[in-house]
Amino acid sequence: MLQKTVTKIDAIKTNQDKLRVAAYCRVSSDSADQLNSYAAQIKAYTQIITSQADWELVDIYADEGITGTKLEGREEFQRMMSDCRKGRVDRLLVKSLSRFARNTKDCLSALRELATLGVTVKFEKENIDTGTLTTELMVSVSGALAQQESVSISQNQRLSYRRRMERGEFITCKAPFGYRLIGCSQMEIVPEQATLVQGMFEKYLDGISLEDIATWMSALGVATMDGNYRWQISTIQLILSNEKYVGDALCQKRYTTDFPFVKKRNGGEVAQYYIEDTHPAIIDRETFEKVQALIKRKGLRTSTAHTKTLLSLKVRCAHCGTLFKRRISKKGDTYWVCRTHDQKASDCPVKWTSEETIYQTFITLYNKLKSNYTDIFPPALRQLEELQTALQRNNPQLLEINTAIAQTAEQQHKIQKLQTAGLLDAEATLAKRTALQAQMTTLRHQRRRVIENEDIEERVDAIQQTIAILEQGPDRMEELDEPLFEELVEQITIDQHGNMTFHLYGGITLTEEVAP
Repeated sequence: MLQKTVTKIDAIKTNQDKLRVAAYCRVSSDSADQLNSYAAQIKAYTQIITSQADWELVDIYADEGITGTKLEGREEFQRMMSDCRKGRVDRLLVKSLSRFARNTKDCLSALRELATLGVTVKFEKENIDTGTLTTELMVSVSGALAQQESVSISQNQRLSYRRRMERGEFITCKAPFGYRLIGCSQMEIVPEQATLVQGMFEKYLDGISLEDIATWMSALGVATMDGNYRWQISTIQLILSNEKYVGDALCQKRYTTDFPFVKKRNGGEVAQYYIEDTHPAIIDRETFEKVQALIKRKGLRTSTAHTKTLLSLKVRCAHCGTLFKRRISKKGDTYWVCRTHDQKASDCPVKWTSEETIYQTFITLYNKLKSNYTDIFPPALRQLEELQTALQRNNPQLLEINTAIAQTAEQQHKIQKLQTAGLLDAEATLAKRTALQAQMTTLRHQRRRVIENEDIEERVDAIQQTIAILEQGPDRMEELDEPLFEELVEQITIDQHGNMTFHLYGGITLTEEVAP
């Protein structure tokens, strides 16, 4: 018999064979040298990932100088989670649990979601890998310790601040407009800004409105301390009422609650400390007191005219697209007007509309919608679902993945039946279940990457939710139901004839003509 010659031809690895790895970094707010630590972490993780031949660097997600006690405030963390949901990441590297989250509940919630997405996480300091089966208990314990560490740090910081305030040393962590902060406890005057502050106080005493002062500052092209060149009425009001301009400091205007940490305006819940002559004054005390007395006399009208309301950021001009602004007339009537028209009437023909008219128009629309929504929403919903089905049906790759998912689910069911019948022991069952679950996770991961009509899914969900809201709503609305309004209306556009188009969540738009 002739001996056969066999030559092995190794598979060629492509990028698809590589593990897609990313890293998450965060420099905590109590870090002594945030910027150096921030840059060092990014550099280190870039080198670690790119040095592995079978790893592909996806991204380095890095939040700078942000507290870890809440997840929603961290933009890079949220971007990382979004990329994981889109199937772009297979593995994450994190320095420690305390850099990932100091809130145990949020930590476990994020890790469980990542596990369902097929993304494993490696924590270097604790040597924890979520790819193992016994990790969650370790995460829970370590997460609880990290949470306690965060609470301890916060308590120590607050105690330190309180002692400094009691000694008359603490001023502010942020200098107001007109000052710059020197070190941690000294402020010095910025001459060019101080002149403008004095101008604001003089103009207000001369009877010039807050809005006109804000317009004056915006026209000068001077930025606020937050870097905005468009000055708001609220910014001017805060400056005119800030005791720091007479050289004093009221400490603890805001305070932080115990865990979970939330900043709140101090309404007497914790002690305040008023310290006199802590820094150079920009405004003399007599002028400051006159302005405070004038603010107090005008207080009612000022506070009600610019409060955030149900219609804030919801009403737009159909002609120029500008947001409407709220106005209160001398008679006390409330109306909304296009900002462009308000500044220069010739630039936009869309005039003012009373707030009452907007609400009454919504009530009319709701009553019509309640009577006819079964004729409006189901057809739109069917069209979207048919489009979604067509996109999926015409995709052979998606059909193949769906078939594999069905087969894997059938195998999982058979394993369960075999164990119930006593034909498989616990150890064998666990091994097979683990393998099948990993296979299912991979297939679902692949399916998410194939499906590209996520916006259709979101619209379908929004329409279904709107239908549910209408079904549960009153048969007839006689007066404005604010929660219903917020749940249904995403935006309102008003044209030059006063006609209103209500843009409901889910993409449905309905127009109501308003009688002149």
